[in-house]
Amino acid sequence: MKLIVGLGNPGREYAATRHNAGAWWVVRLADQLGVTLKADAKFHGLCARIGRGDSESWLLNPQTYMNASGRAVAALCRFYRIQPEQMLVVHDELDLPPGVSRLKLDGGLGGHNGLKDIVTHLGTREFWRLRIGIGHPGEKHAVVNYVLQPPRKEEAALIDLAINDSLEVWPLIAEGNYQAAMMKLHTQKQS
Repeated sequence: MKLIVGLGNPGREYAATRHNAGAWWVVRLADQLGVTLKADAKFHGLCARIGRGDSESWLLNPQTYMNASGRAVAALCRFYRIQPEQMLVVHDELDLPPGVSRLKLDGGLGGHNGLKDIVTHLGTREFWRLRIGIGHPGEKHAVVNYVLQPPRKEEAALIDLAINDSLEVWPLIAEGNYQAAMMKLHTQKQS
């Protein structure tokens, strides 16, 4: 895994919203690894390098707003010659309840504008996704307002649990043992 991207929106007004679950995950991983995400204008985001040489990887939280996430991802991928299948995109997922996280390669976009923009810029869906469940408001017309609001207290605790559970499988993901990571993550007791 050469690039780990946490999707979200920049700015204080969005920091605590459901749509930023992917960005929260990357911040927590950076803390766990003892690295600091720093603004990098050429990559349109907050970045940190982990490892050196052949084991070098990058953390990226785009600061382009969700709908333009692909611009940041494509810039870093081009510069470091990272292939889409060497990338993990962590994002909020309406189709999973709070407390659940799932890892997969490829697949549909589920109406997620951040994923859509990444696919537009890279020309492929062939990248890994770590989906952090935030639940669905029940009505399609309520989705935009829902993702741009903070989770309720009980939802926040479950989202935090899902982030913790998925961070536990990070070492397996980092070493490329995706099947073992999926097996462990998908069989953990999740709410």
